[in-house]
Amino acid sequence: MTTGSVGSEGADDRAGWAVLAAASAGALLCFLNLSALNVALPAVARSLHASPTQASWILLSYMLVSTVCILSFGRLADLWGRRRLFLAGLCLFVAACAACAFAPDAGLMLAARICQAVGAAGVMANASALVSDAFGRRRMGLALGVLAMVAALAQVVGPLAGGFVVSWWGWRVLFMLNVPLGLCVLALSWKVLPVGAAVRSERFDLAGAALSFVGIGCVTYALSMAGTRGWTSTPVWAFMFTGLGAIALFCRVQVRASSPLVDPSLFGDPARRSAYAGILLLSMAQAAPLVLVALYLQACAGLEPSQAGLRVAPVAFGMLMAAPVAGMLIRRFSPEAVCVGGMLLAAGALAMLATLLRPEIGAVPLSLCFWGLGLGIGSFVTPNNASILQTVTPQRRGIANGVRSTLQNTGIMVGTALALSVALARLSPGSQRSVLGNAGAGLSGLDVAIFTRGTSAALALLAVLCLAGSAMIASSRRRAMRLQSQG
Repeated sequence: MTTGSVGSEGADDRAGWAVLAAASAGALLCFLNLSALNVALPAVARSLHASPTQASWILLSYMLVSTVCILSFGRLADLWGRRRLFLAGLCLFVAACAACAFAPDAGLMLAARICQAVGAAGVMANASALVSDAFGRRRMGLALGVLAMVAALAQVVGPLAGGFVVSWWGWRVLFMLNVPLGLCVLALSWKVLPVGAAVRSERFDLAGAALSFVGIGCVTYALSMAGTRGWTSTPVWAFMFTGLGAIALFCRVQVRASSPLVDPSLFGDPARRSAYAGILLLSMAQAAPLVLVALYLQACAGLEPSQAGLRVAPVAFGMLMAAPVAGMLIRRFSPEAVCVGGMLLAAGALAMLATLLRPEIGAVPLSLCFWGLGLGIGSFVTPNNASILQTVTPQRRGIANGVRSTLQNTGIMVGTALALSVALARLSPGSQRSVLGNAGAGLSGLDVAIFTRGTSAALALLAVLCLAGSAMIASSRRRAMRLQSQG
């Protein structure tokens, strides 16, 4: 190897790590903003005299709007350029943070949160694709592992930092701090992100985008209501059927469109199809156990919200440890093999949690279960991302990542709604309100026993979903190897 080639390779490495730093910093800001508000929401609601509905939507709107936007933004990134959309999203996010900090009432706060979510979607739809472009296939896994580690870090730091800032300086400072931090990330991104070539020969699919907005928005909204209103609620089913109808029409339009929003060829590769299905199934088991057990510990064990939060925190530490290791493992093993191992580990942790769950469960066994769950999730996410993005042409990486992010967010909401409906199914409406309202002292001994069985059943169901995902990915891998040997 010549001195010139070594120097060129070193320069490429430095440029790649700079892109990773900018993408990670942008993603960290967006994820921190979501997790920190979980702690700050009561203070925000009291200060702005928000109704219960307004308070819930100040939190919910961020996930709903970002989920709806990510798919279209992934495609826009391919057409318009990833650098442009990332910078535009970051600019909007920073401006919306300032608007949140100075919001005089709940209505304007909600509007600012929606703008924040749109900006965050522009960042999140591009982060993985930018990193994939910057690193060669050999080192992509490690870089994506670092990015996944950043998302896990936000889950740990967000609630802790949010609680500290709100307690000492107030909730407005929490949003105001994002402004100078965001401007620093914006300056770094402007300097290091490469100018990619836009695909000017293709048009943006407006009809597909509109149908995806309606479909994803209605399904996500229905799922967000299902946990509290129940699956038999008329509004839940009305939005669900509307959304599914729009998604069905969207699929039909994509097959016929000359420049579709989602290229149907993305699903032509069996390995990528399995990876997409796998992220949907694992995401259903990612956030639901945290919500369920946090509610359970408050309702049945009498823990304070802060204590319950600490008991489920090990899941984020497990993810933090496993994500970069999984990125290195896929340099020696196939991504599918590491994904299967991660899903099996998550399934085992959930099964153990379902078996051990009692009001008197100790902190050590609970922490071990959640740590194992975090290790499983972290071991899955990095190779799954690599499996999706490694074989996609650079002109399709934005939309490929957009599909993955949309499925991940949808899976989180589906899993949470499904787990809550199973866990609360046999409780009376009054007892359900006590659980969801953190009024655990109102539960009778019989209610505690019913809620324990329901929560264990929900956790077991999530474990079965992980087992199903691992079996599906393993089967797809065996078929691919069999075809290769025959060819």
